[in-house]
Amino acid sequence: MSAPNAIKIDDVEYVQADSDTPGDIKIAVLDRGLVYVGRIKREQDFVCITNAKSIRVLGTTKGIGGLVDGPTKDTKLDYFGTVRVPFCALISLIDVNQSMWKLFEFAGLPSRKG
Repeated sequence: MSAPNAIKIDDVEYVQADSDTPGDIKIAVLDRGLVYVGRIKREQDFVCITNAKSIRVLGTTKGIGGLVDGPTKDTKLDYFGTVRVPFCALISLIDVNQSMWKLFEFAGLPSRKG
């Protein structure tokens, strides 16, 4: 029997730090003006962003905070796949509405032919 990757205490789920469980969807603001949205997980000295999309154009009138409830019709997202960033390059992580962003998590993924 394998060890569990998470335990629940007082209705709060705690996930083992080195588990393969994907993290929550968050907006990651990085140095040099890069902004990604995707599933965030820390891997030693790196932040791993899976299903990563670069936010090329915010498309909001409220700044980056206007994306907490999902992209607008004017938001431009570019699919990147998995991105690993040195932890020291991370400026901030912004919590988002998980249910709204899940609608866009796989939207616009490039299709493979052959």
